[in-house]
Amino acid sequence: MAGIGFDSEKYLQMQSAHILERVNMFGKLYLEFGGKLFDDYHASRVLPGFAPDNKLRMLEQLRDKAEIVIVINASAIEQNKVRGDLGITYDMDVLRLKSSLEARGFYVGSVVITQYTGQSAADKFRHKLTDLGIRSYLHYVIEDYPSNIPLILSEEGFGHNEYIETSRDLIVVTAPGPGSGKMATCLSQLYHENKRGVKAGYAKFETFPVWNLPLKHPVNVAYEAATADLDDVNMIDPFHLEAYGETTINYNRDVEIFPVLSAIFEGIMGECPYKSPTDMGVNMVGFAISDDAVCREAARQEILRRYYQTACEVKKGDAPRSELYKQELLLKQAGVTPADRSVVPAALARQELTGHPAAAIRLHDGRIITGRTSDLLGAISAMLMNAIKECAGIPHELRLVSASSLEPIQLLKTQYLGSRNPRLHSDELLIALSSSAASNPVAKLAMEHIPDLRGTDAHSTVILSPVDENTCRRLGIHLTCSPVYEKDL
Repeated sequence: MAGIGFDSEKYLQMQSAHILERVNMFGKLYLEFGGKLFDDYHASRVLPGFAPDNKLRMLEQLRDKAEIVIVINASAIEQNKVRGDLGITYDMDVLRLKSSLEARGFYVGSVVITQYTGQSAADKFRHKLTDLGIRSYLHYVIEDYPSNIPLILSEEGFGHNEYIETSRDLIVVTAPGPGSGKMATCLSQLYHENKRGVKAGYAKFETFPVWNLPLKHPVNVAYEAATADLDDVNMIDPFHLEAYGETTINYNRDVEIFPVLSAIFEGIMGECPYKSPTDMGVNMVGFAISDDAVCREAARQEILRRYYQTACEVKKGDAPRSELYKQELLLKQAGVTPADRSVVPAALARQELTGHPAAAIRLHDGRIITGRTSDLLGAISAMLMNAIKECAGIPHELRLVSASSLEPIQLLKTQYLGSRNPRLHSDELLIALSSSAASNPVAKLAMEHIPDLRGTDAHSTVILSPVDENTCRRLGIHLTCSPVYEKDL
């Protein structure tokens, strides 16, 4: 076991209290909420002990004060932009977010469509929101935003945006993904609130980079690895250093935009309430790290996972080679090599021994289990079956699913569904195992140990099919692949 490196309960108490302090500082606070509200698995991987729903649990302590506004860019609607982790479009994710938040007892006040220029898909989505009884507002493109401050702070700029009616002291502004316009929405609201004589302020909640960890701390380097496609770069906040003589970490976009934001705040509020980008933030995650060594190692492993992910995307033609060069640089900064992911050499050794594609998984107790491609099973299927047996204490030679019960599945695939590959994918194997569990108590025992695989690491020596990747993701296995196609072996 890697151990626990993060104190979630301490974090929940400190974070909610700090946000409440910021609300009291202004009277009404627009809180730009970066990252994922749900299922923040990046944070849970680099900070062992951080629960994937910690942000929601933290907000639940402020639920009676909070109103949530969901923001979506009209261009994302027009382009059918898809969330890579969920496989659904941004507009559908808006509805998912609203439903999920309301199921947790939150008040979702409205949806804002930003960067609106008359896109027909955005109009259709707005009509759908109206039919569902959801309030929506339009915010428009402002020419030369954010540099043309006189235009921005005018009736043709923020003044042209529709004012979002809100009723609570804490307005949490969230979105399906980056580039949605959360900050501009917050600033537009400050402009309108000020015109109405309402004292309101702005703050930003971003978990990463962690402002009070060193610049090259693996947790912060892991954030750069996770956002390599966005060209985010961690850097020392020069404004904070000048104002307080204290070294803090922020990322390039916030540092670069701060002088402009400061001028906008001055134009709206008479003065800027912050001396640095770090001041704008309310993130307390760094204070809840309980074991730095554990978090450092967990972050190094995440950097390796991101490296392999990018390498495969480059191989597929889905990412530029420059992203891989950046990941290689981050590996050096973290002091790791691709072989430092323990399941990688184990999988490669099995492939070398058998002459077939292989996979390896590291169980929570440190045991590494492998599997290789055969006429019946793919490497991931074999690995999963072997790992489940190991967790359940079932002898390796004992068959849980008979060959006779697998043959009809192969026949269906090849003769009726047109597949040229008779081997069983991982989802097909698990379905066959579940069918056997109805009459085979040993198969039933094996099924009961499937949850033991959640949170484990695995590696395949070849790029896998989306089916196998999705199965591992749904099982909670942290999977990587070598950037090699099976046909190239």
